[in-house]
Formats: sequence, C-alpha cells, structure tokens
Amino acid sequence: MDRPIQGRSLPRWLIPAVIVAALVAAGVWFATRDYSTTFTLDGQRIRTDTVTTGTYEDYIPLRAIVEPGRSVYLDAIEGGRVERLLVEEGVIVSQGQPLLELSNTTLQLDVIGREAEVSEQLNNLRNTELAIEQNRLSLKSDLVEIDYQMVRLGRLVKRYKELEGKEFISRNEYEDAVDELDYWSKKRELTLASQAQDERIRIAQMQQLRASVSQLEQNLILARSNLDNLLVVAPRGGLLSSFNAEVGESKARGERLGQIDDVDRFKATALVNEFYLNRVRVGQQARLELDGKAYTLELSKIYPEVAGAQFEVDLRFVDDAPKNIRRGQTLQLRLILGDTAEQATLLSNGAFLNDTGGAWVFALNPDRSVATRREVQLGRRNPNQIEVISGLLPGDEVITSSYSSFINVDRLFIDR
Repeated sequence: MDRPIQGRSLPRWLIPAVIVAALVAAGVWFATRDYSTTFTLDGQRIRTDTVTTGTYEDYIPLRAIVEPGRSVYLDAIEGGRVERLLVEEGVIVSQGQPLLELSNTTLQLDVIGREAEVSEQLNNLRNTELAIEQNRLSLKSDLVEIDYQMVRLGRLVKRYKELEGKEFISRNEYEDAVDELDYWSKKRELTLASQAQDERIRIAQMQQLRASVSQLEQNLILARSNLDNLLVVAPRGGLLSSFNAEVGESKARGERLGQIDDVDRFKATALVNEFYLNRVRVGQQARLELDGKAYTLELSKIYPEVAGAQFEVDLRFVDDAPKNIRRGQTLQLRLILGDTAEQATLLSNGAFLNDTGGAWVFALNPDRSVATRREVQLGRRNPNQIEVISGLLPGDEVITSSYSSFINVDRLFIDR
C-alpha cells in the first residue's frame, strides 16, 4: 500500500544568499569589463609622422596679386561724344599728353551765352560810367556858375553898400543884392552836398558793377576751362591701362575712362583669413621666391573691412621688385607672423586636426601595431607644422591622416 512522501523545503536563508551572491558576481563582472572600442585599420591607408624637436617658423601662406604701386584714374570731367582717340591702350604716356577728344554742343552753347552776358554787362558798365561822369560834369558846371554869381554879387554888394551910404541908391536895392548873394551862397552849399552824395553813390555803383563783371568773367573762364576739359590729357606719366572708349560713344560726366599705372613701382595685394586679424600688423615681412631668387616684402596697409571671412592687405617690395613681373600676376608669399624662429616640439600638420580640433591624437606603440587615443595640447601652427605643448614627446609616432572613419573608437589595430 502506497503512502505519500512529503518533500523537504529549502531553508529560508538560502534564497537571499543566492541573490546577494548573484549581485556581487554581476558587479565584479561589470567592474572588470573593458568598455573600450576598437577598430582594425589597413596600415597602407594611413599617414604618420614622428614628433621632433626643431625650429618653428610662425608664418601663413598668401596668394597675392601684383598691382601697380600707384595708379591715377582717368574720369570724364565733362560728358560728351568721343570724337577722336589719340592713343591706344597699353602704351606709355607722358604727363600732359592728349589722350581723348570729346565734343559737347550744350557746353559750347553755354560758353557762348556766358560770353554774350559778359559783353552785355560790360556795355552796361560803360553806359553807367558815362552817365555818372556826365552828372559829375553837370554838377561842376553848376558849381562854376554859382561861384561866378557869388563873385559878381560880392562886388555888387560892396559897391551898393558904399552907394547906399551916400544915398545914391535906395536901401531896397542894396538889400536885394545882399539877399541874392545869400541865396547863391546857400545854393553852393547844397550843390557841394549833392555833389558829395552823388560821388558816394557813383563809387558804390561802380564797385558793384565791376564786381558783377569780375564774377561774370570768372564764370566765363570756368566755362571755357570746362570746354578745355573735353580734351582729356594724361595727369602723369605711366602705362595707360583699362582705356575704354570708342569713337562715337557717349561718355557721361564722371565716367571712368581708364587709368595710368606707375610702371616703376609695384605692390602685392592679398586676402588673409579673419582668424589672423589680431596677429597681422603693419611692418611684418613676407618672403617671395621667384626664378631662383629671394625677395622681401613688407606689409604696408591693412584694410579693416572683412568680407567672406577674409580681409585685404597690401605689401610693398623692400628692395627692387623682380624685373619680369606684370600687373595681375600671382605670387606665392610667406607672411612671417613671429619676430624670430624658435625651438619647439613639432608635429607635421595633417587632416587629423580638422577631426579632433587638436584635443587628441592616435599615437602608435613602438612596433606600430596598435594606436591608442591620447589627449594632447597643441599650440601655434603653420601650413606644415604644429607646435606640441604637452601630451607627446620627441620620438612619438602619430597618425596624421583623417580620423573620420574611426573618430569614435579608442584603440586602433594596425593590419600590416
């Protein structure tokens, strides 16, 4: 006969103990786990460089354009129609040499009108002078008549006085002669005052008329000089360039006709990245190698405007410029930013810098089989070299090609 078998239950303390042991084992496993990511790379696809100690030259490359040292622009002072071209573009011209002849009918008619106006004013001036002179002569004639009458009456009064005292004439005749003499005396005073007043008015009128005529003559001279400006001449000697004019073409006032370049002096114009705006200054030197010869240029002007993340600078040749350079020619320059070359720990510039920003690099182990990520601090840089401040030592080998394919890994295995 069967009988039921009762199972044996586990101790209550065993289950918590198993859970605690499992948690401890999991913690140990996670603590000892290697979280680093790896990547296997073909050694033929990378470029490397060894950190060295050498001379660091702080410079930036510039692509400069040759420009004349000085240019004078030719603008049409007066507009008009092109009648004659007296020279061709690209020739050497001398100061004062005629270049171009324009015609302007409106300007010519304006000069004729001003000449007629001046002539009319001159006639008015002569007529006024004649009238004033006639009036002055009339006043003098009146004064002569008055003086005559006063002399005559003066003698008559003196004679009448004697006769009246002897009672040869009546008292009334004597008094009439005295009154007439007094009349002519007062009339003389009034005539003298009128003559003085007329003289002042005459002087003022003459001054005003002469000033008006002088102003008209000055305007006429200016109009004639504008007419002379229809013949365009070279303001200075040099190479005539950008001479843009054709016979029969109309040119507006102020329109650019061309320019005259100084063929004895040249300068170089270049664009610099705005990153160097605070490091570039007037007086810095640039080096040029052309046809096996070295030339030195000096930064002479910095234009403050920034356009397209670049600003413009002018450089002049310290000594003689190369004899075979031409306007518009491209020159490859090296603008020296530092005063002197210095000893530094150096690494070649490479594409890795764009990927890491200079914060870290992949450094190879001695047998070049593994590259590990290493934090670094980089300093100044030029197109060829980078200054290493910390994180690398001379002799360390670094991958300098692009990291874009493995930028998120910590260790590279190099497949050789």
